[in-house]
Amino acid sequence: MNTRSFWAVPLALALAGTAPAQTPAPVIHRYAAGATGMFVNAYLVETPHGVVAIDATLTESDSKALRAQLDSLGKPLLAVLITHGHPDHYNGVTNLLAGRAVPPPVLATAGVDSVIRANDAAKEAQWKPLFGDEWPAQRTFPSRIVRDGESVTFDGATFIVHALGPGESYNDSYWVLQGRRGNRRNPGTPGAAFIGDVVLNGVHAYMADGHTAGWLANIERVRDALAPDMAVYPGHGDPGGPDMLAWESSYLSTYRSAVAMLARGSATLDSTAKAQLVTRMKQFLPTDRLDMLITMGADPVAAELAASRGR
Repeated sequence: MNTRSFWAVPLALALAGTAPAQTPAPVIHRYAAGATGMFVNAYLVETPHGVVAIDATLTESDSKALRAQLDSLGKPLLAVLITHGHPDHYNGVTNLLAGRAVPPPVLATAGVDSVIRANDAAKEAQWKPLFGDEWPAQRTFPSRIVRDGESVTFDGATFIVHALGPGESYNDSYWVLQGRRGNRRNPGTPGAAFIGDVVLNGVHAYMADGHTAGWLANIERVRDALAPDMAVYPGHGDPGGPDMLAWESSYLSTYRSAVAMLARGSATLDSTAKAQLVTRMKQFLPTDRLDMLITMGADPVAAELAASRGR
C-alpha cells in the first residue's frame, strides 16, 4: 500500500525573532511518497504570498496529491526548482502546472536540463511497463536555465543553485535557501539545503548510472559548503543535518568495496555474487526500502571500478 505523508517543518519557528513581523519566514513542507512512489520527497517552500516547489515526485497519484497539498495552502505557485534529471524528481511537474493561465518557471541547471531531455524517452520505455497508468503521459521540462552559483528570489525567499556534475545521476545539483542575517539582538539562521539524491537517507541507493566516484566527491563538496547547523532536505528519507552526508559516503564506500571484492576485476557480477552483495548491504542498512536497487547498480559499479583500474 502506498503511504503518503505531508510534513510541515516549522522553519518559521526556527527563525522567530530574526525577521520583521511583517515578513514571516518561509515554512518548508515535505511530501513523502510511499513505496510505489520510490519513497521520493518533494518540498514546498511557503512564503508570505506564494509557494516554491522543489522537485515534483514520480507518479500520477503522488503528483496529484502534492498538487492538492499545494492548493490547500491557498497561495500561487511561484516556481519549480529541479535538483536532477531522474524521473522521480521531475515527472510530476506537469500536474503542478496544470490549469495555470501563466505557468510559473521550472528552473534547472543546463546539465540537469540536458539529462532530462536526453533520457526522458528511454526512462519512459524502461519504467512505464512497471508503473502503467501511474507513469505521466506528459512530462514537463525546465523552462529556465540557471548558472552554477546563480541566485533567484521569489517573494523574498532567495535560493542559490550549485551544480555538481555526475554523481547519483548523470548531472546533479542542489539548492540552498538563504537564511536571515543576524544582529546583536537576533543571531540569524543558517538557511536550508535541498540536496536531491546526493543523499538517500536511510534508503538503499540507486547506482545504475555508474558515477559512484563522482558521487563521493560531490558529497565532500557539499559537506564543505554547508554550515554545521544547516537543515538538510534529501531526495529520499527524513530531513536532518549535514551528518547524513557522512552516512551516505559510508554506504557508497561499503558498496564499492563489496563489489570490488565480489567482482575480482570483472566488469560484471554473477547471480551468486549479486545475492552476496544484497546480504552485505542489508547488513549495513537493514531495510527493504528500495532494496531492489542493490542489484541494479552491481554491474554498472563493477564496470566503473574495472575501468578505473585500467586507466
